[in-house]
Amino acid sequence: MINYRFYPSLLNVFSRYVHGGNLSAQELIDSINRVPSPTTAAQERGISFEDAIVKGTHEDRFDPEVIKKVRKLLPRPIVDTQVYCQWQIDDVLFYGYVDLIGKFKAVDLKTTASYQPGRYLHNHQNLYLHALKRKGIKLMEYVITEFQPGSHTEVYVESYALTHPIDKQLEEIRLLKSFLEEHRSLITDRKIFVAPGEDADAKRR
Repeated sequence: MINYRFYPSLLNVFSRYVHGGNLSAQELIDSINRVPSPTTAAQERGISFEDAIVKGTHEDRFDPEVIKKVRKLLPRPIVDTQVYCQWQIDDVLFYGYVDLIGKFKAVDLKTTASYQPGRYLHNHQNLYLHALKRKGIKLMEYVITEFQPGSHTEVYVESYALTHPIDKQLEEIRLLKSFLEEHRSLITDRKIFVAPGEDADAKRR
């Protein structure tokens, strides 16, 4: 029986809250409720860069050498893009979309102004591996492009296998369930809860 629907970006925001990040309880609740916020310049650049890499649109906005470097790190052939994933964890339906998959690995493209090694060690997108293993996916890779103002652009890769521990992510899922129940009266995004007899499949909603 499924009682909740969680997605990686929400879980990552909750992780930041739990671990003392600069985030108030109200800001977390706003995130849970999907309160709209303006798209930042960094977010817009990330979206445009992903489109340039995957779709070939507006490539002239970026250094061709950087685009070439990133594309060399993608699986060949690319089997599919924007791949829907879901995995049931106890009474939670975990779901989301990964940027692209090859025959054996999934890849998510990231952009940042400042990269630190191991940044995605406990990212909830690592759970996509378990959602995709039926497709033969054995590796989750983050291809990270670091755009530092006025300096050389660097590209990094973090790789995680199915054997990588996910205890921290699973504990945060349990903690988020408790938080939601404690603040249930403040939650306006009802998609996060599954009503009795309701179809839990997030893709259909």
